[in-house]
Amino acid sequence: MSTNNSSGGFSHGTIETNNGLMIVLILIVLLFGGLVEIVPLFFQKSTTQPVEGLKPYTALQLAGRDIYQREGCYNCHSQMIRPFRAETLRYGHYSLAGEFVYDHPFQWGSKRTGPDLHRIGGKYSDQWQMTHLNNPRDLVPESIMPAYPWLKTALVDAESLPSHMVGLRKVGVPYTDADIAGATEAVKGKTEMEAVVAYLQGLGLLVK
Repeated sequence: MSTNNSSGGFSHGTIETNNGLMIVLILIVLLFGGLVEIVPLFFQKSTTQPVEGLKPYTALQLAGRDIYQREGCYNCHSQMIRPFRAETLRYGHYSLAGEFVYDHPFQWGSKRTGPDLHRIGGKYSDQWQMTHLNNPRDLVPESIMPAYPWLKTALVDAESLPSHMVGLRKVGVPYTDADIAGATEAVKGKTEMEAVVAYLQGLGLLVK
């Protein structure tokens, strides 16, 4: 007497011998698992509420952040200190999601070609940062970071900042009408190097 285990639905054998079906089912499982992990984060206070004292970037800092992204600094530098002893001993308190709620896009990641920059704010003087950006080997002879001397003379694109702030406000960054109206004047005549340094010096100051 025999039984038929393949009636109705997919049999185990059918799934194992059909590569296309296997791929589709694997993708469905991964999608479901990803949603289960990610969706709750949108409703947790720890991941959606800013840490105490967090403010949107100033116009100059925002311009510096744009330049930071334009020059590809994120390709070598993370801004995420992971909760591992080796990292917290070197860089300080691990990164909290609430520190980045106004970052679009955020700069998290584990890239370590260069040191993590999350808590670099205030660690060095403005002049140190400028010298380092102009030619890193003047301060760190073994550095493989490229030099960015053009930042010293290039001026910030002041006219683009108001529309950028308007866009950020639409996704939840609490810029006021006064912030937006005064953005162009706030960065007029500022160099791109001044902007990048202003951005770096503001990183990671709220959590010690």
